[in-house]
This record gives sequence, structure tokens and C-alpha cells, in this order.
Amino acid sequence: MLPEDRPRALHDIGGVGRFLCERVDPSPHALTEFDREVDGLRQVLAMKRLMTVDELRRGIEALPEDEYFGLSYYRKWLRSITATLLRKGVISEDELRAALAEEG
Repeated sequence: MLPEDRPRALHDIGGVGRFLCERVDPSPHALTEFDREVDGLRQVLAMKRLMTVDELRRGIEALPEDEYFGLSYYRKWLRSITATLLRKGVISEDELRAALAEEG
């Protein structure tokens, strides 16, 4: 199979027609409180050797298409972090549900 015949991964959108007309805003973006908290969580998980940047990336790339294109940058991070921690048994689904209920 030649490289151009190989199916693309969802995140590999370079040169894809439907994305060529979307303008990119190159100006600096201010981080929200949520963005800073998610980044801080990722840093703590890395320091504790509970999650690597590669795992974060793989989790983001594994998101379903509607989520990948519908979520903000740091919401993608949070989905990846959550899935990784669940997969590794660092947190359980019951613990996640309880934490979400407290926030709700």
C-alpha cells in the first residue's frame, strides 16, 4: 500500500480540502482558568509518572470525529487524561461519577 493510499488518522488534516478554507487565528490566546487547571493536572500526572505526553497525544487522536472537531483544545486534553486514568486503574468509573456529581 502506497502512503497516499493509506487511510489518514483523524488528526492528520494537512491538505484536506474541507479544512483549507478555515482561517487560522495566529494571535496569542489567553488561557482560561479551566485551561490552566487542565495543564496543571497534566504536569502533576507527568511528575508522578502516571501519564506521559505520548499517552495524552494518543488519547486525543483516538477521540471520535465529532468530539475531536467539537471540543476545545484543553477539553480534548481532559478527555484523554480521563480515559488514560480510567484505563490504568488510577481512578474508577464510580470515583469519576462521584466527582462529577459533586461538581454538578
